Amino acid sequence: MRLRSIGTKLFLSHFLAVLLVSGSIGTYFYFNAADSLLTSLQTRLKNTAALAASALDPADLAGVDGPKDVTKLGYQRTLEELRRFKATNQDIAFLYIMRRMGDEVVFVADSDTSAGQALPGQRYEGITPFLLKGFEGPAVDDTIYEDAWGYFMSGYAPLPGAPGHYLLGVDMRADEVHKKFRRLRLSGVLSLAASVLLAAVFSRVLSLHFTRPISRLADRCLDISEGRLGGRLELATNDELDTLITAVNGMSAGLSESQARSRQSESALSAAKAELEERVAERSRDLTELTERLKLEVAERRKVEAALAEAAATDPLTALLNRRSMGGYLDLEMARFGRSGETFCLVMADIDHFKAVNDTFGHGVGDTVLRDMAALLREAVRSQDLIARWGGEEFLMLLPGTSAEGALVLAEKLRVRIEAVRFTAGGRGIRLTVSLGVAAMTPGMSLDDGLKAADDALYRAKAQGRNRVGGPEPV
Repeated sequence: MRLRSIGTKLFLSHFLAVLLVSGSIGTYFYFNAADSLLTSLQTRLKNTAALAASALDPADLAGVDGPKDVTKLGYQRTLEELRRFKATNQDIAFLYIMRRMGDEVVFVADSDTSAGQALPGQRYEGITPFLLKGFEGPAVDDTIYEDAWGYFMSGYAPLPGAPGHYLLGVDMRADEVHKKFRRLRLSGVLSLAASVLLAAVFSRVLSLHFTRPISRLADRCLDISEGRLGGRLELATNDELDTLITAVNGMSAGLSESQARSRQSESALSAAKAELEERVAERSRDLTELTERLKLEVAERRKVEAALAEAAATDPLTALLNRRSMGGYLDLEMARFGRSGETFCLVMADIDHFKAVNDTFGHGVGDTVLRDMAALLREAVRSQDLIARWGGEEFLMLLPGTSAEGALVLAEKLRVRIEAVRFTAGGRGIRLTVSLGVAAMTPGMSLDDGLKAADDALYRAKAQGRNRVGGPEPV
């Protein structure tokens, strides 16, 4: 009964361990694949909406307020453009333009060619947070929805020059993606079933590896206790149990030679058992100590590697990115720019008359000012923007997905904010200003061209009296 209990415990422990590992891995890959599939569709839909919206002119829709306006040239031109774009992509079900009027949203144009086409001025009832977000910037639904025509997902983008007033909506067919989700779920169920089966087989094999030798040893010991001394136990486990098997066989041989030496045999058995237990205990202690040492070494190595990686990527004074690390991010942004064409901006900032701070208060105070300036810049930019210490008192900002106008607005806000701050120097507060140069990357420009353009813009700001923002053209 005891052996069956040990076998059950061994089986359950190994089964649960294998099932936990395989189930965790399978669950991770399932959710990762599902998230990747949905994200891919959302990205594609968002880009499609933004691309289609960029080809439309909201001026064509001025005065298109009701069904009577469908004969206007602007409406006809816009409707033709919607249907032309729909014809280029078989996955697109509908394209439509909506206008926001206070708390209401109404249709302006609809690519539908059936009798169900929405006419200008028709009120839209299914307003969602994602649709409202689409009036301000590209947006997309977070789930696939089903109706009588199949599975769809919608994306939205504001018309150029009319954010908050017009948006373009795209309903894209998602039947194939839904089928992939179903296949993915089926694969997950099959994978889980296979994991359960594998865990059961593996656990059964492992439990038998331990319980069969123990059971045979127990049977042999029972034979000896009942006087059946002949025979040997022919079994090899290639582990510590072999020592016990050898001891049992030796005991059996000794008892068969002479019953008079039974006490000596019992003593030898006890010694062998004690030796085995001591060796097992000693091996367990050694393994425990080795495991703890390895854990400490791994943890220490990870700390050192993390510290080295941070030191290699950041400026030690300001904790900003250093020039070398920023160079890597600039190369990545240039590669993304080459693929997508989405512009980004560079902003070069230089503290005005910083040499006077060092000369007047010393380099220690100058270092404090640089750290405070770095902290101020970090707080002022977006989370996706990157800042590096580019030179002594010079900083470079990388603004992904930002137009020249947006970069100029940000640079001016930074200039005004810094001008209003009192920095601590020599026990008293001083006011500092910065000059900033803005450059926007355009097709055909190299990274060196962009850096030079930002530097030239900074030079113009300095030449015009400092404490100002220099753009692609003198401002």
